[in-house]
Amino acid sequence: MAGGRAETDSVPVRRGSFFSDGEQLETDAESGYNGGSGLLADAMDEAGVDLAVKRARLIYNPTSGREEIRRRLPDILQRLEQGGIETSCHATTGEGDATVAASEAIERGFDMIIAAGGDGTLYEVINGMAQHEKRPPLGILPLGTTNDFARAVGIPKHWEYAVDLIIGQYKRTIDLGKANDRYFINIAGGGSLTELSYEVPSKLKTMIGQLAYYMKGIEKMVNFRPTRVRIDAEGVGEFEEKIMMFLICNSNSVGGFERLAPEASIDDGLFEVIILKKCNLADFLRVATLALRGEHLNDPLVMHFRSRRITVTTEDHVQLNLDGEYGGTLPCTFTALKGHLEIFVDEHGIASYRKRLIAGTQL
Repeated sequence: MAGGRAETDSVPVRRGSFFSDGEQLETDAESGYNGGSGLLADAMDEAGVDLAVKRARLIYNPTSGREEIRRRLPDILQRLEQGGIETSCHATTGEGDATVAASEAIERGFDMIIAAGGDGTLYEVINGMAQHEKRPPLGILPLGTTNDFARAVGIPKHWEYAVDLIIGQYKRTIDLGKANDRYFINIAGGGSLTELSYEVPSKLKTMIGQLAYYMKGIEKMVNFRPTRVRIDAEGVGEFEEKIMMFLICNSNSVGGFERLAPEASIDDGLFEVIILKKCNLADFLRVATLALRGEHLNDPLVMHFRSRRITVTTEDHVQLNLDGEYGGTLPCTFTALKGHLEIFVDEHGIASYRKRLIAGTQL
């Protein structure tokens, strides 16, 4: 027995021996970590949680969230090991690297993949996973600037509680979206303002966080203009419209607006589609104010419907935003893939930022 749980013969639990692609990380004594020693494992043991050692691949963006992951990594790995999850790491080095790492992790047979970073890291990881026939469950450590999807499914931003959700191993099956040959987990959009998130430099986000998006938004409003598009939506029909932007939502949290797509569900096999028709800047600001209160869907400038498959075409050059990242250009067909991925979430369907319940124990 070690830390209140049994070790298996085939995969022994290693103390203070985590590696990040060849680099040995700090042990307990070196990092100063004293996270309750075996208390977490003891509580899980009493609750009947499966403590068989599992192998995880943690893929992290070292620049996410003002580089918080760099400071927290030894503690995160230690807590995972105490929960019976033997973890190795991959630090991303550039665009697309997390996609390759996630695909390789599946090929190497890891029991789970953990994405640590912001929405961009999560986007790349799911693109590396979605194309495989057999996909292990995904854990999410929301350490980025906005963390839209984590907020939508109730994953706490506090790293300790987010790690405990992974240790608890309670899984939920969710939908993914497919945009031509790319995948998204939260949101797809088109129009000048939807280019906002991927045009903000990563160094600026690291330095000033959310303020970087507001600065870029002010800049984009100067060139705010409509685009004529043709939309063919399954179950709705085909129509043409001059629009400012369109959003195809898989969850109810978009760009920090938690009431923008109130009817969106991540497991119903449908997108919630929101379209802002041609308007001036004053009207846009008025609708945006309504959206903050969740009162925008009845506005005459807003179109709103649900569909499983949507095709959008245009003669203009319109770039796509997929989970905050550049996703190519129109034309594009968006398809909801029902039940395509499993993620670790709170068993009770909610997240607590102050306590995490495992066997009734407050951590």
